[in-house]
Amino acid sequence: MKRIALSLVLTVMAGSAFAETTVQSCDREVVFSEPPKAAVSNDVNLTEMMLALGLRDHMVGYTGISGWKTLDEEMREGVAEMPELSAKYPTKEVLIGADADFYFAGWNYGMKVGGEVTPETLEPFGIKVYELTESCIHIGEKPKVSMGDMYNDLINLGKIFGVEDAAYDLVAGYKAELDAFTSNLNAGEKPLRVFVYDSGEDKPFTAGRYAMPTALIEAAGGINVLDSFEKSWATVDWEAVVEADPEMVVIVNYGKVTAEQKRDFMKNNPALAEIDAVKNDRFVTLEYVEATPGPRNIKAVKKLANAFWGE
Repeated sequence: MKRIALSLVLTVMAGSAFAETTVQSCDREVVFSEPPKAAVSNDVNLTEMMLALGLRDHMVGYTGISGWKTLDEEMREGVAEMPELSAKYPTKEVLIGADADFYFAGWNYGMKVGGEVTPETLEPFGIKVYELTESCIHIGEKPKVSMGDMYNDLINLGKIFGVEDAAYDLVAGYKAELDAFTSNLNAGEKPLRVFVYDSGEDKPFTAGRYAMPTALIEAAGGINVLDSFEKSWATVDWEAVVEADPEMVVIVNYGKVTAEQKRDFMKNNPALAEIDAVKNDRFVTLEYVEATPGPRNIKAVKKLANAFWGE
């Protein structure tokens, strides 16, 4: 919260001057002649990006949090004075009814390819959309995920809302914090083999090459055993996990099935009994807001590294 408070001060110092700006959003260029005044963000991690930049006064609400995740105290404080317009994905009518002029979302983070709410369907109503960088793989090609995806979103939001200096300072702070930590990281000679378990029993829903946990794992000195899986978040067969034999399992915690229940499922499934991580009871939990692009990614890297290599 200290960083958020600093960002608020920087936002005030930035003044009211705003020059027309163009940002790249996936495969589109979006032009802003003035900062949005009635923004809506979808999902907990995207909303935290807005708050970290001190943009609450530019927002009329948020969507897609309570229907999927439980707000922790830090997040609850940040959104205390804002309405949740929709518990899950918003409809077009919800955004129009809120007089929104900006929607910060992503593909499978508040929008679906071919769905009712897209940049194209909102454009006639004067609602501009900025898409989460990590999610762009769903509508085209993009490089493998990296910490730069999250940094890019913060910088672009800074440009959109006229707080570019604050955004650059925030990102510089994150980079310095991560560099200082990883430069002193006593990792193993070989990257630790890691599997990300999001959900599912018949088939696991997991993070592939383009999902944020891959970048977090690499920063912590590991390697996603499904690094060659040309997907973002998707399902695989358990056979692929057994064959990869991960040494550590990262459990993503959210929704009705708890992290402990997910761990117990893996521990008690005979088909998974010979996996190195299962045999040695090596599990670490990331909260959803830590595992998806957002301000808590640096904390997530530290948590993973401590689980991989010890405090």
